[in-house]
Amino acid sequence: MKDLVNKKIFIAGHRGLVGSAILRRLEACGCKSLIFRTSSELDLRSQQATRDFFEEEHPEIVFLSAAKVGGIAANDTKRAEFIYDNLMIASNVIESAYRSGVEWLLNLGSSCIYPKFAPQPMKEDALLTGALESTNEPYAIANIAALKMVESYNRQYGTNFYSAMPTNLYGPNDNFDLQGSHVIPALMRKFHEAKTTGQTEVVLWGDGSPRREFLHVEDLADACLFLYQKRSDLKNFGYFVNVGYGEDLSIAELADKVRTIVGFKGDVIWDTTKPNGTPRKLMDVSKLLNIGWKPTTKLDDGLRSTYDWYLSAAEQGSARI
Repeated sequence: MKDLVNKKIFIAGHRGLVGSAILRRLEACGCKSLIFRTSSELDLRSQQATRDFFEEEHPEIVFLSAAKVGGIAANDTKRAEFIYDNLMIASNVIESAYRSGVEWLLNLGSSCIYPKFAPQPMKEDALLTGALESTNEPYAIANIAALKMVESYNRQYGTNFYSAMPTNLYGPNDNFDLQGSHVIPALMRKFHEAKTTGQTEVVLWGDGSPRREFLHVEDLADACLFLYQKRSDLKNFGYFVNVGYGEDLSIAELADKVRTIVGFKGDVIWDTTKPNGTPRKLMDVSKLLNIGWKPTTKLDDGLRSTYDWYLSAAEQGSARI
């Protein structure tokens, strides 16, 4: 990573799950010029504010991980916010990066870009071949737009931008607020609160049958830096790549794992009046594996360390708990 050490690097969304992992990885590599702003310091939804920031700072490398994210309930009830905020953030950062001459940009998206009934495991060429899952369609469309912006700017302007589409992520600094959390932090918090308050059952959405793949966020951060190392080879590799673990399990199986780790002894009740979401989302990660990257964090180990982080953060009164 010697060629990154002296680069001026902007991590958009440095306090989020993905951005904080990238920041930790860059710091561990000895990078000396890292730039970041909180959302209160820089509103990336504002075109003028974003342009002014890039003109003032002139970052050389950009990791675009800033986004409005959430679980199935948040996506389905805040549809306008999810499409507007994410479209504005991506548009402003990518355009400003082009205008200011950024050397390399990595846009982080989501596996929700693929059709609801895409063939499994989902290959990159499944994009735009079918209808999206309705509950998170606005978020998915914003992610597709960002991905297509990267492709279009490269083709028209010759920029050296790229996109990575990770599977479902988890790990330290995740959002454990039940109003907007994804499935792993939601399960951990529900089981933990049920255990500490003496509840005998926990109600979960759907029927537990959907299958999902999970990648520890530290593995994603490692993949991001790996892609930078391989940047000269990516032009003939397509304009985006899947990043995943390559294995999945049912939500019911996941719930059993989390319940065991948390130590909740009660029952799980499945509320089948609530939506399941996409039946299965497993990424085909062969493109990335074939050029030398692979994840290293096993799910059971990652779940235990994430729960330990949650306990520590809760004790310290973290705003994300």
